[in-house]
Amino acid sequence: MTNSENVNELVQLINIKDGILGERKSRPKMKQLLREAAGESIVLLENDGVLPIKPQSKIAVFGRTQLDYFFVGYGSGGEVNPPEVVNVIDGLKNKSVQLYEPLAEVYEEYVNNHKVKDEIWGQWPRYFEEMSVDDSLMIQAAEQTDVAIIVIGRAAGEDRENILEAGSYYLTEKEAVLVEQVTKQFEKVVLVINSGNVMDLTWTEQYNFSAILFAWQGGMESGNALADLLVGDVNPSGKLPDTIARHYEDYPSSEYFGREDFVEYVEDIFVGYRYFETFHPEKVLYPFGYGLSYSKFSLDSKCIIEGTKINITTNVTNVGKVAGKQTVQVYYHPPQGRLGKSRRNLIRFAKTQLLKPNQSQEVELTFNLKELASYDDTGVTGHPFSYLLEAGDYEFLVGDCVTHLKKVGTYSLKELTVIEELSQISAPNENFKRLVAETIDGKLVKSYLPVTRQQIPVKVRIDEHLESFPELDGSQYFLNTEQSMQAIINSLSPIELDALTRGEGRMNSSFGPKGNAGMFGGTIESLRDKGIPPIITTDGPAGIRLNYYASLLPCGTALASTWNLDLIHRIGKEFGKELHELGSDIILAPGINIHRNPLGGRNFEYFSEDPYLTGKMAASYVKGVQTEKVSACPKHFACNNQETNRNYNDSRVSERALREIYLKAFEICIKEAQPHAIMAAYNKINGIWAHYHYDLMTEILRNEWGFQGCVMTDWWMRMSPDPNYEYLENNAYRIRAQVDILMPGGHSFEVKESDDSLIQSLNHPEGIHLKEVQRSAFNILKLIQKLKG
Repeated sequence: MTNSENVNELVQLINIKDGILGERKSRPKMKQLLREAAGESIVLLENDGVLPIKPQSKIAVFGRTQLDYFFVGYGSGGEVNPPEVVNVIDGLKNKSVQLYEPLAEVYEEYVNNHKVKDEIWGQWPRYFEEMSVDDSLMIQAAEQTDVAIIVIGRAAGEDRENILEAGSYYLTEKEAVLVEQVTKQFEKVVLVINSGNVMDLTWTEQYNFSAILFAWQGGMESGNALADLLVGDVNPSGKLPDTIARHYEDYPSSEYFGREDFVEYVEDIFVGYRYFETFHPEKVLYPFGYGLSYSKFSLDSKCIIEGTKINITTNVTNVGKVAGKQTVQVYYHPPQGRLGKSRRNLIRFAKTQLLKPNQSQEVELTFNLKELASYDDTGVTGHPFSYLLEAGDYEFLVGDCVTHLKKVGTYSLKELTVIEELSQISAPNENFKRLVAETIDGKLVKSYLPVTRQQIPVKVRIDEHLESFPELDGSQYFLNTEQSMQAIINSLSPIELDALTRGEGRMNSSFGPKGNAGMFGGTIESLRDKGIPPIITTDGPAGIRLNYYASLLPCGTALASTWNLDLIHRIGKEFGKELHELGSDIILAPGINIHRNPLGGRNFEYFSEDPYLTGKMAASYVKGVQTEKVSACPKHFACNNQETNRNYNDSRVSERALREIYLKAFEICIKEAQPHAIMAAYNKINGIWAHYHYDLMTEILRNEWGFQGCVMTDWWMRMSPDPNYEYLENNAYRIRAQVDILMPGGHSFEVKESDDSLIQSLNHPEGIHLKEVQRSAFNILKLIQKLKG
C-alpha cells in the first residue's frame, strides 16, 4: 500500500460523517443544559441600552454567519454529529421579534448558492466569504427596521492555527465594507462575534456600536442561546476568560509564537492579564473577567484572617431592575520581593444564583495563604527549587473583573516562609532570557534575565528510582476472574505485556461503536481469555466523536466564560451518561492547555489564559463525567500551546513558569477530580518529547501530585532511542517514563502494527526491567477495574 493510500485510509477512519447511526433526536435534559451554558457563556462587552431588544421590534440581520454559524472549531476536538443545530436566524424566529424578510431571503439565496465545502483535514476555512449588500437594500432595511445585527464568524482548529491575516485574526475587506455600510445607515447596531478564539477588535472603536456580544462557539444550541440574550429572556452573565488586547503585538508572546523548531516562552509567568496588569494596563481593550449585565450588582465584602486561613464573605445584591447572575472574583496582590510577581492573580471565584431585583446572596470563599506561594527556580531567595512566600503585604481584592477590584484585606508576613521544598525538575537545557519584574527606584519595570538551566541530568533521578523501585499492591481481585491483579500480571508473557501496554493498532476498533478513536486492554485474544476486556476511547471534548448522533457542547472557551462550576459539573454528568450509552469507556477530554497566544489553533478546545480558572473548570467537568462509570482523560500534558509543527516543536520554558502556569491547571484537576487517565502531548518540553518525559510523567505527575491513574500517548508518537540508555528505544523508552499505553497502538498511521522495541529491550540484560513494564500493566488494570468493576 502506498503512502498516499495509507493517508486516504486514515482520512476514512477519521471521517464520522458517512453513515451516521442512531436516532436523530436530542436528549431533552442535555439540550436544556447546553442552551443554559451557551447563554451563560456569551459576554456582553458593550451596551448603550439597545439590549434587550423590545418585543415586536423589527430586526435586520447582516453577515452570512447568521446562517453558516460556527458552532465549534475544527478537528478531533470539535467534529461531532449533532442531531440538530440552531443558527442565529432559527433562534430569532422562535422569539417575538420581526425579521426583515427581504434581507433574510437574499442571505438565504446567497448561502444556498455558495455552499460551504467540507474541506480535508487541516485545511478548513477560517471564515466564510461574505456577501456584498446592495446599497438600495441596505437603505430599505434601515428605513423599515429598528435594529441591525451584524454577525462576524471565525474558526480555527487542530493542525489549523489562526494567522495574522484578513479572514482570520483581522476583518476581511468585504466584512469591513459591510460594517461601514450598516453603521452608516442604522442608528442602532448590535455586533455579534462568533469565534472560538479572541480576534482583533480594535476596529470596533472606529464605530458607534450600540452593543457588542462575544458569543464564542456555543454548540448545538447557539442560536437559541443568543436569541435568549438578545430579547432579554436571559440576562448576560458571561465573563471573559482571556484578555482582549488592543493589538496582537501587545501580547507578550506575540514575537515567540508559531516558530517551527522551538518556541522560547520568554514572557515566563506573565501570561495574559498577569502581563498587562503588571506592566501595560493601557494596552487592554477588554480585561480578563469582564462582562456586562442588563442589571447592576453591589458587592459588599468582608475579610477575616485566622492564622493562615483567609475567609472572604461577599454580600451580592441585585440593585438593578431585572433578574441576573454575578460572578465574585477574588485576586491577590503579592509583595514583589526578590522573585518579582504578577500584580494580580486569581485565587477564588463563585457565581451567584439567579438574583431577582433587590435580592441578595452571601458568597463565602476561603483559601490558605500557602496557595499564594511562588516557585524559586534560581535560588535568589536562598531557597532554590522551593515554593515559598516572601515577606511583605499580601493584599486581597474582590470585584467583578481584574480591573474593577476593591481591597478587602491584607496579610502582613514578617519573614520568608518556605511552603514546600522540591528538586529541580524539567528545567531548560538551552540558554534564553525570560521576562522578570524588577523594582527600580520604587517603580516596577520589565527586565530580561537568563533562565536557570537543568543542573542534575534526568538519568540520575531514574537510576535512583530504579534502585528503590516500589512494590506493587496487586492483591485486589481483578473483575470476575477470581485472580488477583498481581497473579494476572505475573502470568503475562513478554508478548502479552507488550500488547497490554499499547492499543489495538488502529482507530475505529471493531470492538466499539463505529468511529471510535481506538481500543486498548484486551487487544489480543490471549489477554481477553485472561479476563482483560477491551476498553474503548472516543475523541472529545465538544462532543462524542462517533458515527452516531451526539450532543454538541459549547467549546471550551465558551464553557470557561460561564464561570459556573456547578453547571459544568451537571453537563459533565449528562455527558458521561451519553458516553456510556453510546458504548464508549473513555472520553479524550477535557483539553486544559493554557491560551498562551490568541492565534493558538486549539484554543477553542481549552478554557482560558488563567491556570486557576482552567483547573477548576477541568475538575468540575471530570468529576461530572466520572460519576457515570466512564473515564475522562485530560489532555495534552503539557505545553501543547501551538499547532505549528506540534509533533516536533520544543516548548522551552523556565521551571517556574512550567510549575506556576502550564502545569498548575493539570495539578488542580488531578488533585481535585482524580481523573482515571491523562494524555501526553505531542510536543517536546525542554528538549524531551512528552511521551518520553520521565520528569513530568513520574516525578511530578505521580510522585509530587499523587496521580494514581494511567497515562497514554496522543495518537501515534515520535520514535526515538533513549539518549541515556543504549538498549531502550520507542516503547521501552516511554514505559520507563511511565507512559503506560501507546495509542492507538501502531508504529504510525501508515503502519498499524507496533514494533518489537519493548520485547527486544526486555530480552536484553541492560534493557528495561520487567518490573517497570509490570508497573504499567498494573496501572492499566487499575483503570480497567474502575471502569468495568
